[in-house]
Amino acid sequence: MEWMKAIGEAVDYIERHMTDDITVDDVAKHVCISTFYFQKGFSMLCGYTIMEYIRNRRLALAGVELTNSDDKIIDVAMMYGYDSPDSFTKAFTRFHGITPSQVRKEGTMLKSFAPLKLTIALKGGYLMDYRITKKDSFTIIGSAKEFSYENAKQEIPAFWQEHYVSGKGQTVCGMFGINIDEEMGNKKFEYLIADVYNPVMDIPEGFITKTIPAFTWAVFPCQGAMPMSLQNVNEKIFSEWLPALKEYEFAAGYCVEMYDAPDKYPKGTQDENYYAEIWIPVKRK
Repeated sequence: MEWMKAIGEAVDYIERHMTDDITVDDVAKHVCISTFYFQKGFSMLCGYTIMEYIRNRRLALAGVELTNSDDKIIDVAMMYGYDSPDSFTKAFTRFHGITPSQVRKEGTMLKSFAPLKLTIALKGGYLMDYRITKKDSFTIIGSAKEFSYENAKQEIPAFWQEHYVSGKGQTVCGMFGINIDEEMGNKKFEYLIADVYNPVMDIPEGFITKTIPAFTWAVFPCQGAMPMSLQNVNEKIFSEWLPALKEYEFAAGYCVEMYDAPDKYPKGTQDENYYAEIWIPVKRK
């Protein structure tokens, strides 16, 4: 299924089941794409994780419900997936800027959050470099941490900063940033700041080794100041490369970012020529 069509069907499915107990798995299964990659693609193309989108839509609809009905706050809270008035009030206040009980006062302002709608645009004719290459398995040493998909965008940069501030950068420079979700699930994944492991070296406390399996990889070069160059290529992978892909599909729950040594460039990672790569495992359809 093409990605834009899949997202359109996912949005329709979410709208039809807004008051049901739906999960990321439910949405991904409906469009027949693995949870792991559908979640990455949805976030990349839409700017929200699937659960962020569902949560925002529910809170917007809850505001409308409170305005247009005499239903009790607890009934509206439960209708939109909240188990207690307190959790609903906190989420509602963060979203709308007022409490649920204030909604029915005259002149209060609510925030809207409309359903995503697909628009047709003429795109293509773009130049996007990539290569398909087979790599043997290799072992890395790294600092590892588990992240939830919901908060990863904010927490992973902090993890990198913590890695260097703590002095771990003297052991592992950070040649790779590796995302691993072998079950290709919908909640958490392992992320490693890593280098290639030299088997003769000891493994210091706080580090682990892991073998990355042999795969056929789609390798995408990224040139320019970080993180913008990496983000731009990631967006193109999901918005342009994948929809046009006919021969290959994703093969496993791995994603590797490879970073060149910053000291090779006058401005380090902010240099206009700084080089990095994104590796995605693929297989023939």
